[in-house]
Amino acid sequence: MKFVDEAWIDVAAGHGGAGCVSFRREKSVPFGGPNGGDGGRGGSVWARADRNINTLIDYRYARRHEARNGEPGRGSDQFGAAGADIELRLPVGTIVRDAQSNAVIVEMLEHGQRALLAKGGDGGFGNLHFKSSTNRTPRQKTPGWPGEAHKLALELRVLADVGLLGMPNAGKSTLVAAISNARPKIADYPFTTLHPNLGVVRVAPEQSFVVADIPGLIEGASEGAGLGHQFLRHLQRTRLLLHLVDAAPFEEGVDPVAQVRAIAAELKKYDATLAAKPRWLVFNKVDMLPSAERDKRLADYRRRLGWKGPWFAISALTREGLQPLVAQVYAHVAAGRHDEPRVDPRFDQPDGAAEAGSPT
Repeated sequence: MKFVDEAWIDVAAGHGGAGCVSFRREKSVPFGGPNGGDGGRGGSVWARADRNINTLIDYRYARRHEARNGEPGRGSDQFGAAGADIELRLPVGTIVRDAQSNAVIVEMLEHGQRALLAKGGDGGFGNLHFKSSTNRTPRQKTPGWPGEAHKLALELRVLADVGLLGMPNAGKSTLVAAISNARPKIADYPFTTLHPNLGVVRVAPEQSFVVADIPGLIEGASEGAGLGHQFLRHLQRTRLLLHLVDAAPFEEGVDPVAQVRAIAAELKKYDATLAAKPRWLVFNKVDMLPSAERDKRLADYRRRLGWKGPWFAISALTREGLQPLVAQVYAHVAAGRHDEPRVDPRFDQPDGAAEAGSPT
């Protein structure tokens, strides 16, 4: 299925049915009085978060969603039937905005969460409502109230604990495949990953975390180079960023230090809050470095970067160093889950990265 993380839709609730003007007319009851019923309520448009859906592709092509109108009232005190509500199933992590003002209407963060997008109009009053001691034969009625209509923008941000950053071919997809059951596409050319991939990493039967792999960034992404910044939104709810670095670039003249600095600069251009998240360096493909100079080269990278935070040396292909990495990542994620209140995860900035430690 094609991955779609943006869509624009029109939603329209149903109008309320009109009230009825009617009088009771029976042979035995010559002055029966008014008996016109009220109109039915119009149907509303609701959104429901569904963890079984992971894309907005259904709303890329079906853009108009209308609920039914309420039925008009009838005589004999009969009220009109209410219009049926409709429910739009959205992936967990979807943000619903007003397309014109860009204001956030709701964020669908939990499976089963339900939110009202457009309220149906109330039904009109029949003449039964206007009966009084001085107005025994009312001929007034009111039309139904109109339902709400909105133009909405849907934006999907995947819910993951850990996000992977890195240049194309840094080994992000290989790492996800090595530590989880996810099977992203892996190939020896740039931009193999064209959409975010999620993997569940199980540390123990009751211990797991979710990792998100996004397409690689390159210098100039803020100007649209490569795939640009369009997928960085999927990292805004993560608790930790793992910055994968190709420690043994195949091409001559490629400097891993310059690549790390370029991606850090692109993060700042996109969102200062995202750039401030805990970020650990993961030097990948260390199996391709000569054993005699591995430690020296990694130390040189860290010295030139001035890196004081946690770092790891791994090989996603041979699985070297993955166990310490997974253990440290889970410890950091679990600490954040226990220590922080339940707030919007976009503002989640745990400060425990400094205590996570570096591998030996």
